[in-house]
Amino acid sequence: MDSTALMHLEDTYGAHNYHPLPVVLDRGEGVHVWDIEGKQYYDFLSAYSAVNQGHCHPRIIRALTEQAKTLTLTSRAFYNSSLGPYEKFITNLFGYDKVLPMNTGVEGGETSNKLARKWGYMKKGIPENQARIIFANGNFWGRTLAAISSSDDPLSYSGFGPYMPGYSLIPYNDLEALEAELTDPNVCAFMVEPIQGEAGVVVPDQGYLAGVRRLCTKHNVLFIADEVQTGIGRTGKLLATDYEDARPDILVLGKALSGGVFPVSAVLADDEVMLCIGPGEHGSTFGGNPLACHVAKAALEVIVEENLVDNALHLGDRFRAAMRDLIAESDLLTLVRGKGLLNAVVINDTPDSSTAWDICIALKENGLLAKPTHGNIIRFAPPLVMTKAQLDECIAIIRKTLLEFKK
Repeated sequence: MDSTALMHLEDTYGAHNYHPLPVVLDRGEGVHVWDIEGKQYYDFLSAYSAVNQGHCHPRIIRALTEQAKTLTLTSRAFYNSSLGPYEKFITNLFGYDKVLPMNTGVEGGETSNKLARKWGYMKKGIPENQARIIFANGNFWGRTLAAISSSDDPLSYSGFGPYMPGYSLIPYNDLEALEAELTDPNVCAFMVEPIQGEAGVVVPDQGYLAGVRRLCTKHNVLFIADEVQTGIGRTGKLLATDYEDARPDILVLGKALSGGVFPVSAVLADDEVMLCIGPGEHGSTFGGNPLACHVAKAALEVIVEENLVDNALHLGDRFRAAMRDLIAESDLLTLVRGKGLLNAVVINDTPDSSTAWDICIALKENGLLAKPTHGNIIRFAPPLVMTKAQLDECIAIIRKTLLEFKK
């Protein structure tokens, strides 16, 4: 079947809850993907940073296939021979006492909220059913009912009420607004992305994250870092919070923890928080399954042993410098922002314009896949295994596309 027929099948038999770029991908390796007709593209989305290690990394695929032949799922009704070694590895790597394994990023977010509420009642003494969690405007951590209840994007929440109680929003990158909320003794947590990915790679001021840490400590409130997209090397540090003295009380990981091959997420915290939840109070049939444990451990080992964090740091600096130069050449670009290999360019147009989408179509024709967010922003996030030569080739594609683009 060709691309047209396959797209027709999805449109006919699948829910219309996505608006994909018109390309049907059939194969991937490293920084490249190929469509069903065999055309090669650079992947500059990395499945929203789930493929930091590159497509079909042989070490991760080997971990997947070898474990798949042995044992895939036991549920947590029993111990299994893979979970304990994985738990020791990931807690040592990130420096926490305990990990609670889940499957998807939004499940990790839900888990962090449950932990924070339980801690608020058990440890902080918040009256029953009065716990509050604070979020930042522009946040995005998924589309469950809880996640959309913290959203200020009508596309996410409209038509899905009633909403989760106990959630409040404040401006992002505003420590004064945060402290005003934290003075309420019923606040148990502040959950925030170190860099807001879906909002368009919005980077806070230097010192913001350290300020969040200081204020949460001062007011006895848990700092939850949603590092599902920013974590695991994407921003040029293992965690985006590593850029400052900003160790979160609860760390949420996902996406690249999977190596792009099997859903896996994790919530990390110290005993003071994690042991507030006891048997039967939270869980998942697939959370901590042997297959996921082997994949996640291999995915993290690839990040560390192949030095992909430093690669993201240096290539990100090179990419942003090139985009800043391009601003002077093209009247389409107004701003570039990001850290490491999580970057975005703002298109000189209104959010309700089709310009950014049309540019992504032109990029696709020139062999590079990216996707707009919030109308006039294009996010650029290639796999961290990209080489300098490959990045330079991609910069040339972006430059050519923008300079030749006609609205």
